Amino acid sequence: MSDVVHLLWFAKEMPEGEDDIELLIGVYSSDEVARAAIQRMKDKPGFADFPQGFEVCPYSLDHDHWTDGFVLDGKRALPRWLRQ
Repeated sequence: MSDVVHLLWFAKEMPEGEDDIELLIGVYSSDEVARAAIQRMKDKPGFADFPQGFEVCPYSLDHDHWTDGFVLDGKRALPRWLRQ
């Protein structure tokens, strides 16, 4: 088993006053499998209106994340290093 998985996210920034859309679509064993999921999803309602909203992110297993804590930016939690 690999020590990296691939998270498929869909995100869309919404106008001021509305909550942004952030959806974890799935966790996949490889970049290739995650990109195949984009092909399956891209024509579905909502996703078809914003096809550039998909992002595949490699993510290490058995590794601590958010090790410096977080800060709040409105309703969103951001890693502390992003706000420094």
